[in-house]
Amino acid sequence: MPASAALSPTIRIAPETPGDAVAVEALVLDAFGPGRFAKTAERLRERATKIAGFSAWLDGQLVGSVRLWAVTVGGVEAVFLGPIAVARDIRGGGIGADLVAACIDEARRLNVGGVLLVGDAPYFARFGFEAAPDAVLPGPADPRRVLWLRVGEAMASGPVRPA
Repeated sequence: MPASAALSPTIRIAPETPGDAVAVEALVLDAFGPGRFAKTAERLRERATKIAGFSAWLDGQLVGSVRLWAVTVGGVEAVFLGPIAVARDIRGGGIGADLVAACIDEARRLNVGGVLLVGDAPYFARFGFEAAPDAVLPGPADPRRVLWLRVGEAMASGPVRPA
């Protein structure tokens, strides 16, 4: 094995467990601060059912997290992705992408119409997310940041509601 491979840290992505909750909340608070509680996405998550979560681990320490929430978009079953949080000192190393990929795989397994999120279009375009101007969130959101990944045959159109 090359010496560089022996020194590379191994990140493990695993389903979130109830025991991860406190560490996940601390990581998300560190990543987004208390301002996240004022956002429309957070209001939606508060009322939706969490259906999956994934944690990224490095040497037994939580370094990343993401969750999926049950929603409907115009009556179509979907999942709402977020928030994605990665420890500050290791951002940019692909952990966020690995977490998004785990969510997309889970959405396909659940056979929902699609994955909705509020995020940076250039970042999420590489996964196939596109603008969803006809998805109507229950509060203010920059329409350029409301994104949809089609999983089934559904388009994102109509009111977004917790499920």
